[in-house]
Amino acid sequence: MIRDGKIWVGNTEAGEPVYMLPKMANRHGLVAGATGTGKTITLKVLAESFSDMGVPVFLADVKGDIAGMINAGTDSEDMQKRIAKFGLNDYGFNFHNYPVTLWDVYGKNGIQVRTTITEIGPLLLSRILDLNEMQSDILAIVFKIADDNNLALIDTKDLKSMLNYVSENNKEFAAEYGKLSPQSLGAIQRAVVSLEIAGGDQFFGEPALDIRDWLTVGEQGRGMIHILDSQNLVSNGTLYSSFLLWMLSELFEIMPEVGDLDKPKMVFFFDEAHLLFKDMPKALLDKIEQVVKLIRSKGVGVYFITQNPRDIPNGVLAQLGNKVQHALHAYTPTEQKALKAAADSYRENPAFDTAEVIETLGTGEAVTSFLQEDGTPTMVEKVSVLPPQSRMGGVDEATRNNAIMGSMLYSKYANAVDPESAYELLQRIGAEKAEAAQKAKEEAEVAKAAAKEQAAKEKAAEREKEKEANRKKRAAKSVGTTVAGTVGREVGKTVGKKFGGKFGQTLGGNTGAQLFRGILNTLLK
Repeated sequence: MIRDGKIWVGNTEAGEPVYMLPKMANRHGLVAGATGTGKTITLKVLAESFSDMGVPVFLADVKGDIAGMINAGTDSEDMQKRIAKFGLNDYGFNFHNYPVTLWDVYGKNGIQVRTTITEIGPLLLSRILDLNEMQSDILAIVFKIADDNNLALIDTKDLKSMLNYVSENNKEFAAEYGKLSPQSLGAIQRAVVSLEIAGGDQFFGEPALDIRDWLTVGEQGRGMIHILDSQNLVSNGTLYSSFLLWMLSELFEIMPEVGDLDKPKMVFFFDEAHLLFKDMPKALLDKIEQVVKLIRSKGVGVYFITQNPRDIPNGVLAQLGNKVQHALHAYTPTEQKALKAAADSYRENPAFDTAEVIETLGTGEAVTSFLQEDGTPTMVEKVSVLPPQSRMGGVDEATRNNAIMGSMLYSKYANAVDPESAYELLQRIGAEKAEAAQKAKEEAEVAKAAAKEQAAKEKAAEREKEKEANRKKRAAKSVGTTVAGTVGREVGKTVGKKFGGKFGQTLGGNTGAQLFRGILNTLLK
């Protein structure tokens, strides 16, 4: 609730109100405590207060018990006791609903949430795909090649096409980008396929979420509360956490510097925060620490909800100025050490032992410390947290569907579109290469046939030439034979007459013809 222009979180045991200052709300915060200690109630009370101030809010609904904010709270005997305990009627407490937009990565329990492969970037995508360091470096190079060649990576089929393209042209890229291991490219390809099988590919596509659409207000000027249904998403902890970190990075990129404001421009609540940092590579952790540190100057407050403060890396934890700690159980030496560390992070209150109080807190009770005007933390206080004004629990299917279909953003994001991107362009390039190769093959075959035909013609001409030469030779030989025979016979007859008789004529004719023929043939050669 808002009281005297401040966020009224709860009351001390003495009945004194405990506030969070709106101008300090962008200094981030932590809501911690064991399961069943009241973290969700605190989360809703804070979210309602920000909405009442006109500040848009994002919440991840991991258990399905936050969507009820779309309905007004219900009265009961227990609620009347709590209202009387805090004196809420004197400050305008009333049951009412809040403007809510429901979202879902899978598009079942809310408006479809998508982003593109390019927008999520190689660093977060490597985490989603569970790649090792070498594979992550190669994925970053694949992104660089795609960017250098104006190949947009929208969805997973674009990424797979790009991986195939790089693999097939590995030698061509090696000179400029270095040698890319075929084994690593194959491993990345298999990881993408595994993501598709798990349904994670639904997160990538167009239209991509424009996070500026979340900077809106609803009825009566209340900030819109954007609730991401995460009941199924959280089963893939890496995808869940990577999605939330992507949103935080997107806000950091698009929001202008605004300095110190009277109230935040938007507040993010990240439930199950331990999943955000589990097995996070150092490069990504460094980036997140930087974003958390700098995004407050853009008017964005980030609140982590988890069971134990030790779930948050020290570099991030040190930047969380507003703290609400519900009960922690400490049965083992490790738990006792964690309890002491949690207690030591608060400014000491001489009225009680902080560690002892944290261990004995009841449901709906917490120890708190919020930043003062000068930026220093208040002394730790034990408080009872106010009840929310909206309904506790989930919503029925009909109410959910009406809320989804009735949203002004539904028509913008409901239907997926598939613009021309890397997949289509590489398909075209492949088709053009195949067409060019086929044309070159056909031209080569035509040239080969022409050469063969020319060779056949030349060979036929050579044979014809040889035939002509042989014909002339035979003709000459025939002439020689005829002339030699005629002349020889005449010579023979003359010789025969000298020898006399028929024998002389025969011998002279044949011998003379043969002799002359031989001489003539020799001359013709």
